[in-house]
Amino acid sequence: MKTNFNHPFHLVDYSPWPLTGAIGVMTLVTGMVKWFHDFNMNLLILGYIIVILTMYQWWRDICREGTLQGKHTLLVTKGLRWGMILFIISEVFFFLSFFWAFFHSSLAPNVEIGTLWPPMGIIPFNPFQIPLLNTIILITSGVSVTWAHHALMENNNTQTTQSLFITVILGIYFTILQAYEYIEAPFTIADSIYGSTFFMATGFHGLHVMIGTLFLMICLIRHLNNHFSNNHHFGFEAAAWYWHFVDVVWLFLYISIYWWGN
Repeated sequence: MKTNFNHPFHLVDYSPWPLTGAIGVMTLVTGMVKWFHDFNMNLLILGYIIVILTMYQWWRDICREGTLQGKHTLLVTKGLRWGMILFIISEVFFFLSFFWAFFHSSLAPNVEIGTLWPPMGIIPFNPFQIPLLNTIILITSGVSVTWAHHALMENNNTQTTQSLFITVILGIYFTILQAYEYIEAPFTIADSIYGSTFFMATGFHGLHVMIGTLFLMICLIRHLNNHFSNNHHFGFEAAAWYWHFVDVVWLFLYISIYWWGN
């Protein structure tokens, strides 16, 4: 097998993970439909198992390629950066659709909801209770992930570990508080356009927080295994960019839906 290449590109090896990932996602979606209709979670659990195993093994292979095999050259890293930037831009437009629906409905509430916003019968959340606490948590986590980045740039491994651990804990704390808020909510996703826009926007943001927390957790594990250096740590940078995006989206959600929307 040829090992010397006269170009800086990464030509990926044959991998079974895209196929197993596709099978896992198909099983997951089919299992979800089966759960909705038959209240049977067997296929859903099988789908989760396939997806989680695929994730673990695919990420393991990428970590090996980028860290141990040296396949993430400067040109490859540049491509990864652009990929992450374009992905975050697509996420911005994804959330823009929810804000569009919210402002379209709230700035000119129609007669079916009593020409009121929030609609008649809806008791909204107090923005100065759990939502404000969650805002403080996410802003603090943005500070701690920036601290981790600066510590990594200065080869301060102890502070990088501490600050990354704090960021992960804050992400988990945010998720727990939002779950509690949902349990205690006086309205549901079925309660007019207010419930639909509220739970779609905040629910997808909560999903992004969980993904970002997992992203940072993987970075913490990689850091503890000495995968990062002060000039080769794009995996962590991508996680930090994603986390800052999640922070900014929450600020817009808090100001528009929780505060102004009340």
